[in-house]
Amino acid sequence: MDQIFSVDEARALMPEIHERAAEFVARRADLTELSAALADGASSPKGGLAEMKALQAWLSEALAWFPEHGIQVKGAAPLLIDFPAVLDGESVLLCWIEGEPDLAWYHRADLGFAARRRLPRQPV
Repeated sequence: MDQIFSVDEARALMPEIHERAAEFVARRADLTELSAALADGASSPKGGLAEMKALQAWLSEALAWFPEHGIQVKGAAPLLIDFPAVLDGESVLLCWIEGEPDLAWYHRADLGFAARRRLPRQPV
């Protein structure tokens, strides 16, 4: 069975997700620069073909961490992840995209990013 997160459980993972996302974004940029240089036949301070392959492998492994923890990866550029959840008895996906400071959005599980809505405020 797929993992179902509460909002609090998903939010508790956000510090680690921010850390992983920052490293992913930096290495994704390195790979993009290196790939462009190699395609143009230019040299790059980022390295050569071996470094490009290593970056590709690292990025693939980095993305694999998310599904291993029950989190769905919907995109890598930008990094977009969803946490399966239930709100008010309805299956939803808690949605986070790189650059957002907090986990603050969701959409119905049968709809995509365009259906995102702000998470309701929790009573204090």
